[in-house]
Amino acid sequence: MPLKASSIYRQACQRHLSRWSMAAGLLLLAGMAQAETQQDKRVYGWVERSTLEPWGVEVKAKLDSGALTSSLDARDIETFDKDDEEWVRFRLELTDEASGEEFEEQVELPLYRDVRVRGAGGRDERPVVLMKICMGNTIYEEQFSLRDREEMLYPLLLGRRTIGHLGLLDVTRTFLIEPECGEDAQVMRYKEEEESDIEDDEE
Repeated sequence: MPLKASSIYRQACQRHLSRWSMAAGLLLLAGMAQAETQQDKRVYGWVERSTLEPWGVEVKAKLDSGALTSSLDARDIETFDKDDEEWVRFRLELTDEASGEEFEEQVELPLYRDVRVRGAGGRDERPVVLMKICMGNTIYEEQFSLRDREEMLYPLLLGRRTIGHLGLLDVTRTFLIEPECGEDAQVMRYKEEEESDIEDDEE
């Protein structure tokens, strides 16, 4: 191979090697950043203790990746008009896990949306509201569909939408993180996401 052609060939190889090294370095940095991000996320078990805010009543929550929207036990659910907007009136009837005392509260909140849920018993439509829960040391504002969960083991079910905001889920463990939200606890406001008209339901 002539000297000039050989020199051009070596230069081309060096350029390709340099580009490959740069690409490999970027991929390595991206992988390290993703690993650090995963390590920074809190890990929750498939059952955790949570507190409903602003009342601070402690309830057991089932973290279920089979459901999209979280669900809360609510009784006597009815919609009504208030200031030309749709609202929802419902009653909370829960047992405070921390004290063992019964908790009852009549609640009125703006209707966030309606969702049609597809489950083993067929389809039904449920109202959805925004409410706050304490998980760990942070208060999260999340979507909750309202339904009578009296026959269910857990009054609160946290679906994928909420789990994605919390962190990671370990389906082999329970009660990994206690709710500890004081007056200065960080509040994560809900950010609107693309909604689905029909969702699968889990118990």
